[in-house]
Amino acid sequence: MTIERALRAMAGLLVMLSVALGYWVHPGFFLFTAFVGANLFQSAFTNACPAMAVFRKLGLPPCLPASRASGR
Repeated sequence: MTIERALRAMAGLLVMLSVALGYWVHPGFFLFTAFVGANLFQSAFTNACPAMAVFRKLGLPPCLPASRASGR
């Protein structure tokens, strides 16, 4: 699994979890959903995300560019 795929998996899990908690426990958990979305939005432009640093330290490989991944 690459860093980018792990990041998408973690973000998806956190969004689903916070929506479920917001629905069944307390509406305040929807603020966490907004935080995850805002973090994803800013990381799309800055390529800076705290979770990516954690995944790098765990040894996950970065995603290869399409030209290198296809062997061209």
